[in-house]
Amino acid sequence: MFLDRIGTNPALKTILLNSHTDGVPVYQVKTRSTFSSPDARCNIYAQGMQDMECMYIQDIRRLKGEGRKFTRTIHLMFVPDEEVGGLKGMETFVKLPEFQKFNIGFAHDEGLANPGEAFNVFYGERNPWWIMVHCPGSPGHGSRFVENTAAEKLRNVINSFLDFREKEKVRLNTSECFTLGDITTINMTMVKVGVAYNVIPAEMDVSFDLRIPPTVNLQVCAWAGEGITYEFAQMGDPWWNTFSTTCLAMNMTLEKEIFSAATDSCFIRIMFVLLLVGLPAIGFSPMNRTLILLHDHNEYLNEQVFLKGIQLYEKLVPALANVPALLCDA
Repeated sequence: MFLDRIGTNPALKTILLNSHTDGVPVYQVKTRSTFSSPDARCNIYAQGMQDMECMYIQDIRRLKGEGRKFTRTIHLMFVPDEEVGGLKGMETFVKLPEFQKFNIGFAHDEGLANPGEAFNVFYGERNPWWIMVHCPGSPGHGSRFVENTAAEKLRNVINSFLDFREKEKVRLNTSECFTLGDITTINMTMVKVGVAYNVIPAEMDVSFDLRIPPTVNLQVCAWAGEGITYEFAQMGDPWWNTFSTTCLAMNMTLEKEIFSAATDSCFIRIMFVLLLVGLPAIGFSPMNRTLILLHDHNEYLNEQVFLKGIQLYEKLVPALANVPALLCDA
């Protein structure tokens, strides 16, 4: 789904405000109703409340109501399948000619809440790798010691992955790394095995979720897959200059990080690198003083943080949409 605010100079490269429409399952194990009204502390409870679609829409609605005009066209885009990897969403869409027609110069995607006073800005993100390991073995009766079983192989695989996981946990708590985005996370997420208590299975499958940062030594982790392409937002970049100076003018403290999970921005970055065209893409959600409860039970966003976020976007979006013509616009 697309919403456009046409600029006064449509020939210039455009601003993309990206969001996704899918969410995660809602579970009943919670102290609050999933879509309840605000509580006494003005916390709005809703699954997906810490995504930023609501702030985008409210910001553009306010700016449109004021009759504001901008030099560059602004695109609001809402895509499906982000939560399951974006294979049928953004990854497919960026390869189509319809996407190229948007003529994007700067992309803005989701970030994360920050429990402190600062606001997180993500200039890159870890690459997700979902791996299923198939372990074949000798079947047999549960009363016997069967050699070369799938379970023995499965144990070796699990131990190997979890040993590396433990090393990364230690790195996170040392001076070598400071944020989750700097390390590789590994989590065992699924096991598929067995048909009966007394039957030794002929095969077992185990699945892992890996998130690999662009700063990792890819020769050491060559087993993880192909190389990762990423792009830093440098201080000399006009888009980053506009973004950061606007935030500074509002007395905002920014903390730059590698995003610990994955968003649709990864497909935008990769596609434009393949086309040899630079496209700055950052992740930012104006939610400070907020616990990170994404995908968690009792996910909420405080009313005042929500309203403050809209006010921040009312400054940021016009500033970005009014960046003067650049060399890349030629």
